[in-house]
Amino acid sequence: MSEPNDFPVWRTPEGEPVSCVEKIKVLNENLAELRDLAQEALEDAVLMGADERQVRDVLAAIVAGLVNPYRK
Repeated sequence: MSEPNDFPVWRTPEGEPVSCVEKIKVLNENLAELRDLAQEALEDAVLMGADERQVRDVLAAIVAGLVNPYRK
């Protein structure tokens, strides 16, 4: 995912590709929104004098702390 519109092949928990076009569209849109917001947050923080590495660590910690409410 190096390019702004370079999306992964979305997979099911069994490893099969997600085949529903609408689901893929939603997943890609959500990822693009997250990427844009994270980029803006990083740029704002750096412009305000915050340490880039710390900002990246905080963003990574946010992702690592996400909770799956549907886990069985």
